[in-house]
Amino acid sequence: MTSQQLLLEGVELMFFGMGLVFLFLVLLIYCIKGMSFVLERLAPEETNVATAVPTPVQKTGTKAVDAETLQAIQIAIKQHRARRG
Repeated sequence: MTSQQLLLEGVELMFFGMGLVFLFLVLLIYCIKGMSFVLERLAPEETNVATAVPTPVQKTGTKAVDAETLQAIQIAIKQHRARRG
């Protein structure tokens, strides 16, 4: 065989392989579309209607903090700041 014949045979095999891959991918796409169509027929998509649930309104008034709690918060803040450097 000459190099020209080998080159032509290689190109022929390349096109044959690429054609088979292309046909496989097209077949795969149509199979997936077909399965999607069948599944939509068998199990239609459920539509969930969102209902608004009223949430109770909470008043965000400030309450007076007793002296002991305020002192504990201040000490905790000082310790935290001392650790951070």
